[in-house]
Amino acid sequence: MKFSIEAVPENQPVPQPAHPHRAPTLTHEFDSLRPKLAYLTPDEISTLEVAYEFSRSAHEGQFRKSGEPYISHPLAVAGILAEWHLDAQTLAAALLHDVVEDTPATAGEIETRFGKAVALLVDGVSKLDKLAFASEQHAQAENFRKMLLAMAQDVRVILVKLADRLHNMHTMDSMPVEKHRRIATET
Repeated sequence: MKFSIEAVPENQPVPQPAHPHRAPTLTHEFDSLRPKLAYLTPDEISTLEVAYEFSRSAHEGQFRKSGEPYISHPLAVAGILAEWHLDAQTLAAALLHDVVEDTPATAGEIETRFGKAVALLVDGVSKLDKLAFASEQHAQAENFRKMLLAMAQDVRVILVKLADRLHNMHTMDSMPVEKHRRIATET
C-alpha cells in the first residue's frame, strides 16, 4: 500500500478514509443502536439493518421539529425497545412504525420485505393514532379501548407505541407548550 504525504491547508479538515468494516449503505446512525443488540443473533441484526435502511430511505428529506433527520426518531424508539430486550420483529416494527403513515411506502411492501408479523405490528401502531374525536374525554376513553384491543391482539404493539411516546416526550423541547400537554395527556 502506498501512502503520499500532502500538506493540508491550515484550518481545513484532514480527509478521512471510508471505514473499512462498515457496509457502504449503512451509516453511523445504526451503529449507535448496535451495542444494544448484543442479545440478538447475527441474522436478526442483519434484518434490523435492512429495516433501518428501508426506513432511512423512506424518510429521506424528512426532519423532526428539532431539525434532526427524521430517522433519529425510529432509531431511538428501537433503542428503547432494545434496552427492554424485545425481539427482532418488534425492533423492526419500531424502525418502520411511521413509514406507512408518513411516506409513500405501503403496508404490502412492509409485509413482503419483513414478513406478516412485522407488518401487523406496524399496522397496529398506526391504528392507535387514526381516530379523531370531538371531546378530549371521548378521545381518552377511545385511546384506552384501542390500547386494550391492541394488547389483546399483540402486546408488542403497545410496547412500540409506549416507546414512541416516551421518545416524543423526551424530545418535546422544540414543540409548543400546548402540544406538550396534549402528548402527555394522550400518553
